[in-house]
Amino acid sequence: MSDNPVFPRIQSEIEANDIVLFMKGSKKLPQCGFSATVAAVLERLGIREYHDVNVLADQEIREGIKAFSDWPTIPQLYIKGEFVGGCDIVRDMYQSGELQALLKEKSIPFTEADAA
Repeated sequence: MSDNPVFPRIQSEIEANDIVLFMKGSKKLPQCGFSATVAAVLERLGIREYHDVNVLADQEIREGIKAFSDWPTIPQLYIKGEFVGGCDIVRDMYQSGELQALLKEKSIPFTEADAA
């Protein structure tokens, strides 16, 4: 697994940024509903400064991130190096307040918003 040549690139993206969203498209122009949902959750929390990686622009990253996290779908959200999950998990965590608790624990500033 660690022999995968794209893993060091993925690891450096995750280490260099507090929040990384591997997604289809970009945060300004998501190209799938699931990616758009995670971007919208971050937006709702007032988190605009995060690193987005468009997996559609890089086939190696697109396939590599699935093996890296052992998670089969995209988007994938990382906070301070920790894999959080995909769309359903992020949405559920946001609605339950777990995502806000994780952001506090990781000292990531965000805007308190009512879960919807």
